[in-house]
Amino acid sequence: MRRLLAIFVACSALAVLAIQYTPQIPTLKPDLRSPLSGISEIRAYQTPRLSKAMADAGTRLGAPTYIRIFKEEKTLELWLKSEAGPYQLFRSYPICNHSGALGPKLKEGDRQSPEGFYRVDKAALNPNSRFHLSFNLGFPNRYDRAQGRTGSYLMVHGDCVSVGCYAMTDPMIEEIYVTVEAALKGGQAFVPVHAFPFRPTQARLAKASGHRWESYWHSLAPAYHSFASSHQPPAISVQDGRYVVTP
Repeated sequence: MRRLLAIFVACSALAVLAIQYTPQIPTLKPDLRSPLSGISEIRAYQTPRLSKAMADAGTRLGAPTYIRIFKEEKTLELWLKSEAGPYQLFRSYPICNHSGALGPKLKEGDRQSPEGFYRVDKAALNPNSRFHLSFNLGFPNRYDRAQGRTGSYLMVHGDCVSVGCYAMTDPMIEEIYVTVEAALKGGQAFVPVHAFPFRPTQARLAKASGHRWESYWHSLAPAYHSFASSHQPPAISVQDGRYVVTP
């Protein structure tokens, strides 16, 4: 009887620990890998599914597209221009994996996922990626180069592995990639990708007071708030080595 009681107590303790433990990397899901292979097969499968879901949401496949990334939340948001005019959130995806801590990428090999404002054009698409589809964020951009930052091949891709990129599960990157590709084929010159460390609300920025990157994070906040008020992606330029946001 005492032995059974001891086993029960031990198992209960393990159960409590299991409930309290939250892994930093999202638990692998059954849909981590995709059975599809080749961009033609992926398009054939995803296009009718996405077209229906977007029509139900009041938009369409090929509509202008905007992506936001929040590193702290491990979230990628896919926004599409609606038939009524403003952009609307189509889907929010959990980022399967990213590298480094909060803060921008500084140099080649630091295994840090970038933060800042990037553009994806047709040349950035890689349907033959060994990471099951990818698109290049274009790091370093003009601002990064002005700061002396270095790096290359910073992507959003599948396969859930990262050494500086934002990695998704394969089924998720299929939806995102086909959407971005359709927008570019539909005439959008580039898809803006805005990568934030976190949602730069007044309260969250206050928590960052004194942090090494406090000033940089404040420089990203106007783009976030501009979109929040208008649901139209702001124009981002670089002047005198700093970001300038034009609603």
